[in-house]
Amino acid sequence: MFDVGFSELLVIAVVALLVLGPERLPKAARFAGLWVRRARAQWNSVKAEFERDLADDELKRTLRETQESLREAQASLRDAGSSLRRDFEAASDELMRGPVPPAAPLERQPAALPVPAETTAPSDPASVAAPASGATVATPDLFDPDPEYSMHTPMPEPPLPSDEDEGQHETPGGPDAAQR
Repeated sequence: MFDVGFSELLVIAVVALLVLGPERLPKAARFAGLWVRRARAQWNSVKAEFERDLADDELKRTLRETQESLREAQASLRDAGSSLRRDFEAASDELMRGPVPPAAPLERQPAALPVPAETTAPSDPASVAAPASGATVATPDLFDPDPEYSMHTPMPEPPLPSDEDEGQHETPGGPDAAQR
């Protein structure tokens, strides 16, 4: 606050000694010390109150920012929830209606592969009719599900443990431990 060095204090003490005299100087020093302590206490009180007010303001600002971020998070969650609900209801409605039939029924044609020009001669040429040039040979439909690998067939049951498996899990202490 005030920049008072040793030389300034010495000058003040000499002036006080000359003005007050040796009899009243100790009483005046005690009185000055009392007022200095009171001034410091008052200053510290004002400073502490100011710091508390600043801390309160900071706390209030932080609380407002947190409340605002919570409101934003709540709004975004509400929007996401309503969007998810709409998507769920749309999917549920679609499932309840069932599959939508196509506008015009498409004929299902088997997949065809071109026949190579060089083929081996069959043993009986009369029994096999050769396709015309550029003709295709019918092959099985590649999109028919194989019942063996279908997702809708139940899985086979796991095998039951056999007597051989029991020998692998012996009790501690050997085979005699169970008889004791």
